[in-house]
Parts: sequence; C-alpha cells; structure tokens
Amino acid sequence: MTTATTATPNELARLERVDLRSVWTTEAQDFTPWLAQPENLAVLSAALNMELETAGQEERVGPFRADLLCRDLQDDSWVLIENQLERTDHNHLGQLLTYAAGLQTVTIIWVAQTFTDEHRAALDWLNEITDDSFRFFGLEIELWRIGDSPAAPKFNIVAKPNDWTRSTGRAVKGGSGSLTAVNLQNQRFWQQLDAYLTAQNSPVKIPMQGRHFRQGRHYIKTSIRESGCEVEAFRMAAKTRPQNIHIKMTVSDTSHDAINAWLQQQNIQSEFAETLQFRPTVGGKGSVVILSNDHADPNDESDWPNQVEWMANALEKFARVFPPLLQEFTAQEFAAGE
Repeated sequence: MTTATTATPNELARLERVDLRSVWTTEAQDFTPWLAQPENLAVLSAALNMELETAGQEERVGPFRADLLCRDLQDDSWVLIENQLERTDHNHLGQLLTYAAGLQTVTIIWVAQTFTDEHRAALDWLNEITDDSFRFFGLEIELWRIGDSPAAPKFNIVAKPNDWTRSTGRAVKGGSGSLTAVNLQNQRFWQQLDAYLTAQNSPVKIPMQGRHFRQGRHYIKTSIRESGCEVEAFRMAAKTRPQNIHIKMTVSDTSHDAINAWLQQQNIQSEFAETLQFRPTVGGKGSVVILSNDHADPNDESDWPNQVEWMANALEKFARVFPPLLQEFTAQEFAAGE
C-alpha cells in the first residue's frame, strides 16, 4: 500500500509560458498540420464544446485558401479555421469575411497569438449583425509547461456569438438520455422512413444502427455508394436555416465541370419532378447533386407520411439513375487518361 505525499507550498512547480514560434516555426507548414490532427483538433473542440472533424487543409474559398476546413459533427455544419501565430491583422479579417460570403452558412474560428481590441470588437459586431447562419469565434492560443515537461496548448475564447452559452448545451453523446427534443424527432422520422423502405421492399437501405441515427442527426447516409458517390438524406428542421427535406449526392475527386457537363448531356432531369441542383463541393474537389422539396415542413409531423414517401421515391430514383451513369463516366475518364 502506497502512502500519498503532500507537497508543501514551497515545493509547488511553476507554470512557464512557451513562445509559440519555438514549437511551430510557420503557420502553414507547422501549426496548421499539427492542429489538423484529430488528437490536437480535439483540444480546440473541447474549448468550444464542438465535435470537429478535419475535412481539408489549404482549401480554396474564393480567391483565398482557408487554413483548415472542418465539419461540426453535431449538426454537419461547415467550420472554417484561420490561424495566426502573431497578433491579428486586417488582412486576415478581410479573408474571414470572404470565407463567410463564399460558404454562406458557416462557423468561422480565428486562432491567433493575440487579439487586438479592434479585431475583438469586429467579431463581436459581426455576431450582432449576422443571423444564426454565421458564427464568429476568436481564440488566443498559448503554450505552457511545468519544469522540463512538454509544452501544452491552451485555447482561450476572446470573442463568441452572444447566445453561445445557451447553445453549447446542444452537444449529443449518443445515449438516449442525452438527446435533445430535435435529435429525438430526427430519430422518429428516420424510423418511419426505414419502415416505409422496408415495406416497399426497396433496394435502398439506411443504417439504423449507425452513428448518425443513434445521435439523432438531421441527415443520414444510405446504402447508395457506387462509382465514388455517396447519397445522404437530409431533414432541415432548425429554425436558423431554410427548412426543407432534400437528397444530396456527393461525387468525390472528380472535376465538377466535367461531371456536371456529362450528367446534363444524359437528360436526367426528365426523371425527376423537381429541379436538380449541381454544385461544386466546398474546396472544389468534387461535385454534389441536390434534389430538394422546399414545400415540406419537417416540423409538421402530420405531414411526415407525405415527406417519407417523397424521400423514399427520390432515393430510389437516385439509386436507379445515377450509378450506371457514373460508372460510364468513370470508364470514359479512365480511357481518356491512358
């Protein structure tokens, strides 16, 4: 049996501040790759009560390249991180505004060694004048060590949205006891969709034991995963963004212009009653096809049978129409590259 020893006040160690540049020489080559690692991004996530996952580094948004593009897995929203290992400046503030304009719905996190009063006030002002589609955070990063221990990072929030204290309670851990009313509503809707697909003996399946269903997220992945595509179903019920239900197909690592032109030539619009939307992915390394039902109100549970039927029919059309075309497109691209 060991006996715990109690240190006297004179024996307590002292925290020592560490210069950022002594650990990360440059932002692009050292700090950003370090922050992109899951175990390091988790430190920032904890400070903000988010669940961030890296989607890309040096992603192009308009005329600039964003340091880090992430997703908040709690609500599948885009989170853009811009880094400075020095005092904040006007150039980076201008870039942040460009990113907000380009992404339209996004959380922007500005990490710097020191925030000037002017830039802190600018973020506070942006949070006041923009709607809930945008959230601006300012964080100062510090490094500390005790004695000869490795340096440890610490993020301090210096600017945040006015309602962030209330909204941080939205985190979902996956157990039914920790799900919000919105999460539980999402689960009920996906259960109805799954039951409808099963009753129709549909070839489309949704993973009812997967993380997205267990955590009650507003979107769910499907079994349509062929020729480099992924198809997801969305129900946008939050008051802070346009409310609808829609299907989104993402084709990764493919030129948006090339796949868009190819699909347009196939006259696939005739298969769908609603208009298909073709967009590049954020970062421009792929393409997305979206089919929306903008007349559906996901919060109206009396209309869910109609919404479930629409979504099931749309998913089956995606499964029937797109995989053969994408396979043909991929074969032509491969042949052209030989």
